[in-house]
Amino acid sequence: EVQLVESGGGLVQAGGSLRLSCAASGFSFDDYAIGWFRQAPGKEREGVSCISSSDGSTYYADSVKGRFTISSDNAKNLVYLQMNSLKPEDTAVYYCAADGDSSWYFRTTPLAYWGKGTLVTVSS
Repeated sequence: EVQLVESGGGLVQAGGSLRLSCAASGFSFDDYAIGWFRQAPGKEREGVSCISSSDGSTYYADSVKGRFTISSDNAKNLVYLQMNSLKPEDTAVYYCAADGDSSWYFRTTPLAYWGKGTLVTVSS
């Protein structure tokens, strides 16, 4: 059974940093692209970042480029999202998700596997 469990959310002031973690089980990182979505109140869900299983390439939404970094520890089946220079507009529930093998698939296709999310609140 595939499981994704997020942690690391919380309250931070604008300009601060947080690191989210996603503990994955039931599959190998060679099997699926894995990454992060977020959903702010009243807004559509947004693909934030992912790592492709086919070639290890990474994707970042324009809104987070240069501020967020995705990484993985394949031995421990952990995926991280380091978030720096946080802004109030980064406030959202962040979800770990996995499916497919490419960032294109990850961003454009309904994904099969989701965590329950972790809340990030950035105060101004």
